[in-house]
Amino acid sequence: MTELIAPKVVLWRHGQTDWNVVNRFQGHSDIPLNDVGHYQVNHAAKILAGMNPTRIISSDLIRAKQTAQALLDLTGLTLEVDPDLRETNGGKWEGKTGAENRAEDGVRFTQWLSGEDVAAGETGEKRSEVASRAMSAIERAVVGRNSVENETIVFVTHGGAARCLVGSMLNLPFDSWASLGGLSNACWSVLEKSKNSGWTLAEHNAGSIPEPVFGNETLG
Repeated sequence: MTELIAPKVVLWRHGQTDWNVVNRFQGHSDIPLNDVGHYQVNHAAKILAGMNPTRIISSDLIRAKQTAQALLDLTGLTLEVDPDLRETNGGKWEGKTGAENRAEDGVRFTQWLSGEDVAAGETGEKRSEVASRAMSAIERAVVGRNSVENETIVFVTHGGAARCLVGSMLNLPFDSWASLGGLSNACWSVLEKSKNSGWTLAEHNAGSIPEPVFGNETLG
């Protein structure tokens, strides 16, 4: 008997923003896409539409919803919004560049960049907290759906949240998450799961052409 396939999950990072370009920590700050970002997501959406997505679930931040809209326009699907797909709350680091955060909070910032589970910007979130809430969004979407064959769910999210999700879904040790390469703007990772086994990383940082990873240390 042919085994039915559980949902295929696409983790799609939003397109470029002005804050990405200058390495400014976005976090929960609600920053829109810039012109390049709109171009990126329109191009990426044409590729993702070929995967025949069945659902599109987005972070509630505008840069993610604008990204999702490019794919909605091609598929006719209805947008679902889940705030648990948001980026890391960066606390006191938000709105500041990587250089500013190194100068003002160097020890904590270095610990956080190296993958230690410290609160971002002192009052923000730990990676473990981001992983917990983002995984809740994935689980709500896929629970009880193992009988759905060849379903593809696109989750429109953010760089840091996507890294936490990949690490969690693959059951990687927490201290190895920092070794996962970041997603470039408007690029995606694909995870697949057979009915009776865990998740497999099928593609990572996929896109039509290689793109630089803007905002790798400031997230968003």
